[in-house]
Amino acid sequence: MKYFIFNKNLNYMFLSIIGIIIIFVGFAVSNQNNVIGRYSSITKIIGLVLVIIGLSFSMFKVIDAGEVGVKTVFGKVDNDVLYSGLNVINPIAVITPFDVKTQNYTMSGVHDEGNKQTDDALRVLSADGLEVIIDLSVLFRVKGSSAPNILREIGTDYLEKIVRPVSRTAIRDNAVAYDAVALYSSKRDEFQAKIFNTIEKSFAKRGLELEQLLVRNITLPASVKASIESKINAEQDAQKMTFVLQKERQEAERKRVEAQGIADYQRILSTGLSDRQLQYESILAQKEIAKSANTKVIIMGNGKTAPIILGGN
Repeated sequence: MKYFIFNKNLNYMFLSIIGIIIIFVGFAVSNQNNVIGRYSSITKIIGLVLVIIGLSFSMFKVIDAGEVGVKTVFGKVDNDVLYSGLNVINPIAVITPFDVKTQNYTMSGVHDEGNKQTDDALRVLSADGLEVIIDLSVLFRVKGSSAPNILREIGTDYLEKIVRPVSRTAIRDNAVAYDAVALYSSKRDEFQAKIFNTIEKSFAKRGLELEQLLVRNITLPASVKASIESKINAEQDAQKMTFVLQKERQEAERKRVEAQGIADYQRILSTGLSDRQLQYESILAQKEIAKSANTKVIIMGNGKTAPIILGGN
């Protein structure tokens, strides 16, 4: 892109130079009385138009929204930054644009998903010596005020020179402090925070600002995944058995309370009912029978035994 911009500026300057040459030619032939001399005025006007067009395109530069421009004159980088809008510049200056919007650099194991067309996921060793595959997205932006230093010290290919190697190195350096299972589960947020801090410090030194770091996926070895699934199944079975045992204990307690109630009832009957109370209850029952409309015969005993009731109809 820099080569294209450089060539385009040279084309505009070359157009101005051609215009100046044409003007000189017009003055040179103006004193001649031949046919060529008659067209000297037209030649001067054409040359002047070419000079104006060339200088206009060379001196006025429009910077698009979300970009800044860095001026370079004969290889020397100017510290002044051109911001979005119309800018008046040195006609011989070369302008290199920098995108200052949020950029996304993704390293993924899925083909055509990341910045690389192939498998670009990180394969790192954990503290327990297992290989873990990590998919990562880095959200960052170029600091506009730092664009001249980036062009001077790094160039325009900062993705390959800074973003990619710094991110991959930070992940490898921090992953060795965690076991594979911890990276996958309990320590994932802590791991992400640590690599964020590492990358952020490195980016800040080079004029880049890290906005967000996304650990998109962590893939464990197949043997480790199988062990985790087996552990989860065992924990689920244990929880199920705990529930069953709790239910059985509750049922046993219910039966114990029921049996205790029956025993208490029987004890009350055997110790609390006297002969007089039984006789009183018998009289009440006979009274209710006597109120019945059916004919019956009641044979009373000697008061100690229950009466004999002979029904009628």
